[in-house]
Amino acid sequence: MKPLSVLLAAASFISVASAPAVASNTNEIPSTAAPAISETLSIKREKVEVLGSQMAYLEKGSGAPVVFVHGNPTSSYLWRNVMPLISTNSRTIAVDLIGMGHSDKPDLDYSFKDHYRYFEAFMQEMAVDEVTLVAHDWGTVIAWEYARNNPEKVVRLAFMEGFLPPTFPAKSFEVLGEELGGTFKTFKDPDLGHQLVIEQNVFVEKVLPRHVMRPLGEQAMQEYLSPYATEKSRKPLLEWPRQVPIAGEPAEMVSVLNGITEFMGTTEMPVLLLYASPGVAIPPSAVPWYVEKVQNIETSFVGAGLHFIQEDQPEAISRAVFDWMRRN
Repeated sequence: MKPLSVLLAAASFISVASAPAVASNTNEIPSTAAPAISETLSIKREKVEVLGSQMAYLEKGSGAPVVFVHGNPTSSYLWRNVMPLISTNSRTIAVDLIGMGHSDKPDLDYSFKDHYRYFEAFMQEMAVDEVTLVAHDWGTVIAWEYARNNPEKVVRLAFMEGFLPPTFPAKSFEVLGEELGGTFKTFKDPDLGHQLVIEQNVFVEKVLPRHVMRPLGEQAMQEYLSPYATEKSRKPLLEWPRQVPIAGEPAEMVSVLNGITEFMGTTEMPVLLLYASPGVAIPPSAVPWYVEKVQNIETSFVGAGLHFIQEDQPEAISRAVFDWMRRN
């Protein structure tokens, strides 16, 4: 199977080992998502200097802070339809991670360590305390790690479709299965990974739209494409999958995810897990692991969705987070 076929046949590059099979052609899955999803960004984009670079963010509302953290290959734009309801009684902030979205792209390795360092500094610059974190994809790893390191600052954590235990760290490529294991081998290959992600821009042009149940419109695709118009700008998109810990490497990420696993089992902070069907990273079949592991957890099924569920179910996500915050 050719590398691009491997990439697109896998149920994204994120999956739970125990998850039910997802059709490789997601167009075969009938969409039951809400018919009208606005692609207009109505929240003003701001910038703040962080560690010598400008980081972009969206901000709306006032009150106790709620910070939204995206993953690969998206940006704060992903949260545009989730923020408004929550902002009616909270200060909502959605960040563009360093090198992503409209944030600056300094000369970094774009390892998890780099992203986390800039995120932690961003939180300091924004002077947020007693914060609720809402996270997706790799943003969930950043959010859980921030909560683990700053338990006095994080009062709640909501997450969805995350790159987390129990799937990762993976002991080997083989335990991930032929398709998923092959996909990661491709990304980690110096030549093939570069060809797919840097030269062909498959994360934004192929993976993203194929993992939204509704057809993404021209406005949304332009928002997601514009930050990565050059090959140089796509460096973070390639480094994210290479940070996935498999067979002990990268060792730093094994340590981070093991630490998060331990923290999940001891924290008493309120946690909300949002999931969709069929889902990708956290399908319904994976929910019991988190219910068993995390003491003070609630779960919320938000409807039909694949991986980028904010593009299919923003109203259900915002309502679930809003109600959970009100109760906790």
